[in-house]
Amino acid sequence: MTAEPGAMRLDVISPQRAPITERIAPQWREPLAQLALAWAVIFLLFAPDWAEMALQWWDSSTYNHILLVPAILVWLVWQRAGELAKLSPRTWWPGLVPLAGALFIWLLGDISGLATATHLGVVLALQALVLTMLGPRVSWALLFPLCYGLFLVPLGDELVPALQMITAEITIALTMASGIPAHIEGVFIDTPAGLFEVAEACSGVKFLIAMVALGTLVAHVGFTSWRRRAGFMALAVVIPVLANGVRAWGTIYIAQSQGVAFAAGFDHIIYGWVFFALVMGLLLGIAWKFFDRGVTTPFVSAERIAALSIFEKMERRDTDGWRVLAAVAAITLFTLAWSAKAQSLEAAVPDELVLPEVGGWTQVMPDHAHSWQPHAGGADRKQTVSYRDEQGRVIDVVFAVYANQSEGREAGAFGQGALPAESDWRWLSATISPDGVAGERIQALGTYRRVAETWYRLGNWSGGSTLSLKLVTMRDRLLLRAQPATMLIISAEERTGEDSTQTIADFRSSTAGLDQWMDRAVGVD
Repeated sequence: MTAEPGAMRLDVISPQRAPITERIAPQWREPLAQLALAWAVIFLLFAPDWAEMALQWWDSSTYNHILLVPAILVWLVWQRAGELAKLSPRTWWPGLVPLAGALFIWLLGDISGLATATHLGVVLALQALVLTMLGPRVSWALLFPLCYGLFLVPLGDELVPALQMITAEITIALTMASGIPAHIEGVFIDTPAGLFEVAEACSGVKFLIAMVALGTLVAHVGFTSWRRRAGFMALAVVIPVLANGVRAWGTIYIAQSQGVAFAAGFDHIIYGWVFFALVMGLLLGIAWKFFDRGVTTPFVSAERIAALSIFEKMERRDTDGWRVLAAVAAITLFTLAWSAKAQSLEAAVPDELVLPEVGGWTQVMPDHAHSWQPHAGGADRKQTVSYRDEQGRVIDVVFAVYANQSEGREAGAFGQGALPAESDWRWLSATISPDGVAGERIQALGTYRRVAETWYRLGNWSGGSTLSLKLVTMRDRLLLRAQPATMLIISAEERTGEDSTQTIADFRSSTAGLDQWMDRAVGVD
């Protein structure tokens, strides 16, 4: 609008689109907004699970590397941005099926106290939403970033026992090859300089899972040949395991001349920071000359993806994005409601535990050569009793009852059972009783030892497998069925001239049916 001189002048300013929006291809703007809303639903409604994962990334040195994964994912998508802009995303309602599957995995973990399943479920839900809101064609272009997102899930602690044993075997082999007399028993290595333990922190799991995450990224970015990728990934797994064995051997070797205290400090400073950095550099150095991907070679080709006829058939099932978004919210709320109902179930438990008598055994006061207090955190009822037979053999029994299995109050959870955390007791080796039952031998201060068997019972099932317990718990919670879960630890101190595994087996046989004995303790006929 213009006016005569001296009069007020008004200029009509047309609204301007934000620069960031202008950079987004027109066909992408609405689908991206819908995906952002769908992700917001998952982040907000499952905020406790995301917070729990983030705390593990920050607090646990095993998972510190995951803090870099979100930035890596952004970078991977950015590398494909140019080709993605040439594609047209389409809402694909069949993607609701894998979304429901992901939320079902979360549900199984939530109702059974299996954090790994809940973490995996929410990450898979984000991936399924990409497929749902952007369609299969775009998801194919984003296949590697989507798969790499699984590294957000804190996994790896499950490998610790196996890695401890592998490290111990490598260490003892190198120790004896270097002329140092040594004796190994389980994860303990006895040398002239002292007794060394391949503890959980020395298993090498931290370096291994970080190297697998790094190796996966390098294999994708640096190679196009699947054979070279497979060979590099094999090295990314084998080299850190072998290097950790060398690290443990180096600590023992130095301790022989410089003392245990000096070797321990040297291990944490030199080996902990410098050694593994050199190993990582060595691995990348070996791979460098075999890289076959050109610097300007695109990771995906929009033209090739657009030409695939299979996507034309799949995209016939596209639908309105806002309707699909409403379905996403409905499926999520239904899953949360199911979980809330299952979590509210509480089984009846006795006001007081009274362990039944055992034929040929008499209850006595506990008298341990070294303090031993198994952990049964969150149990609604707990009883600790010792039994002695006519031969003077003593059995220690810990019996715990759980009215509901949830986070912080679950039988078979990590840190629960015969091996109390933050104590003098350490895992030594596995055991097998004369009647074939698996147990474990634990040791304190290199002197005190005991054998323990852990049993669980839920409904009509009993056994020593924590995985089976989780599966039975999932079944009952899905069926909205409340039954008490029990944990029984039977243990005996190792004494000269006495086979502890036989003592435990004899005690079990004297109960005239361990399942029925456990049921009687909680008042089940």
